[in-house]
Amino acid sequence: MQRVIRLELAYDGTAYCGWQRQRQGEVTIQATLEECLEIICGHPLCVHGAGRTDAGVHAEAMVAHFLTTVAHPLAAFSKGLNSLLPQDIRILSAQEAEADFHSRFSACSKTYRYDFFTGAVMPPARRLYLGHLPGHFQAEPARQALEQLLGSHDFSSFERAGSRDPDAVSGRGAVRTIMHASCQPMAGLPGGWSLRLRGDGFLRQMVRIIAGTVIEIGQEKRVADSMVAILAAKDRKAAGQTAPACGLFLEQVDYEF
Repeated sequence: MQRVIRLELAYDGTAYCGWQRQRQGEVTIQATLEECLEIICGHPLCVHGAGRTDAGVHAEAMVAHFLTTVAHPLAAFSKGLNSLLPQDIRILSAQEAEADFHSRFSACSKTYRYDFFTGAVMPPARRLYLGHLPGHFQAEPARQALEQLLGSHDFSSFERAGSRDPDAVSGRGAVRTIMHASCQPMAGLPGGWSLRLRGDGFLRQMVRIIAGTVIEIGQEKRVADSMVAILAAKDRKAAGQTAPACGLFLEQVDYEF
């Protein structure tokens, strides 16, 4: 009988070329998981993730699933899988899922957090987990800009150029809905900040481009009201820099509102 196994996992993305398996054979999270699971299950399989994080991006609670017919206990897919995986990937839980469950298409929302440091000298122990964007930073203009992103919008201006075929007609295009957007100081690290976005989906590099733009606003390189014009432009050139990958974390995937 075919089983759907749902995994929740965390990983440090520093050493990986993102989530998705690459044709060139680069080391990715998906490929590493599949190789270890094939040892446990004894057959080829495909692990589907809730999202496709880029190279250097981290996850605290990625959700994934795969299909198998083996009758192994769930511990084989948690403790057993952890015994084979490198230490920068950990399975947090494994459970049986319904036959129609899909880690990506069943998700209602995802929460991403972008951590960054605005001080002049990056603490060495934090360098792999914070974007370093030095300069005076004002939180209030950043928060005003984030408020303008709430609701449903065409986020073409915050999508990596060339990510989609502009002539292709499929799905909802670049329209996404942002339900929560915040900017808070990091406890115990003066000059450290966290941007948090929860939405029903995100375009390629959307969170990092929003973060780069909002940080520019907080550093008074742009005004908060410029966010409206950036959205209306539907042009990547209108938005700010793409913030470094190392500060981005997939924090949560929700399957019920």
